[in-house]
Amino acid sequence: MRNDMQTVTLSPKFQVVIPKSVREALRLKPGQKMHVIEYEGRIELIPDVDVKELRGFLKGINTSFQRENDRL
Repeated sequence: MRNDMQTVTLSPKFQVVIPKSVREALRLKPGQKMHVIEYEGRIELIPDVDVKELRGFLKGINTSFQRENDRL
């Protein structure tokens, strides 16, 4: 993940172009949906990910911890 701050310009139609390096790092695709959130005075764009793409993302996670008694 790169932390280089980049500047974009808001168009007269209130559009921005996501810089290529960010699009590539996040593997964004044309037409992909994004969630838009205003949070503490800033705009956050969160890519909408298909549940199928999440399959296996927890592979290798350590599950050998003691659970609380009221949990399954």
